[in-house]
Amino acid sequence: MTLDGPALATLRRRAFDLRIDNLDAIASAQSGHPGGTLSAMDLLQTLYFLEMRHRPAEPHWAERDRFVLSKGHAVPALYTVLAHAGYFSRDLLPTLRHLGSPLQGHPADFLLPGIEASTGSLGQGFSIGIGMALASKLDGDKFRTYVMIGDGESQEGQIWEAAMSAPKFGLDNLCVILDHNKIQLDGSVVDIMNIEPFADKMRAFNWNVLTIDGHDYPQIAGAFAEARATKGKPTFIVAQTIKGKGVSFMEGKVAWHGVAPNKEQLAAAVAELRAAQALVKEAA
Repeated sequence: MTLDGPALATLRRRAFDLRIDNLDAIASAQSGHPGGTLSAMDLLQTLYFLEMRHRPAEPHWAERDRFVLSKGHAVPALYTVLAHAGYFSRDLLPTLRHLGSPLQGHPADFLLPGIEASTGSLGQGFSIGIGMALASKLDGDKFRTYVMIGDGESQEGQIWEAAMSAPKFGLDNLCVILDHNKIQLDGSVVDIMNIEPFADKMRAFNWNVLTIDGHDYPQIAGAFAEARATKGKPTFIVAQTIKGKGVSFMEGKVAWHGVAPNKEQLAAAVAELRAAQALVKEAA
């Protein structure tokens, strides 16, 4: 699928519905991570509706591209995208984190179609993705692997072990995305444990490194296209994002890392997103 005018317009319109469903699920659970789910949403939508080869009706298709959400606490965003893509009913989203629901607070690959790996222990998803990419190479390069990591997560030592190993094996079928929203549990990443200059570090490890606006669909699609075209080394995308993107009172606020909105806050967020969506539709 190419990012032509209609495809771009669809992505932009759907982004509001995704954010609303995501926030509604978190509010229903009264538990979750609004900030980091909203920052990742545009990247996830582009992966599932434009970039990756996958079949919602056949989730175990052998040649499907794989996606691993290493920052597992952002899984409500992934659940929302999977539901909109047709993996399961959107009616399931409000059961997030409820007892007996397959939509738990971190991804569990044995509970839900479309989830490729159980993650949550920060740093491990990167290594899992490397294993998948290696398996694809051994099987004749039948699929690509995509991994999303967080910037707070990138303080983990396992991230850097993985960063060294992927270029060693020439995994040009691997694309790792950093959701660089610059805020973690209780403060700014730069103040807690600065990871910069991140892009330069990955280049030193022999990655193909791209830096983009993680909310700009043409830039996101262009980066994925360049990753596919790059041979001999894996690609690392530094996606500059905004924590809480789309809701003004959440954007860039540490307080919204892991606190669910109450009914009044949810209503205010939905109203703001619907108003912004109407403007996008008018401009189309």
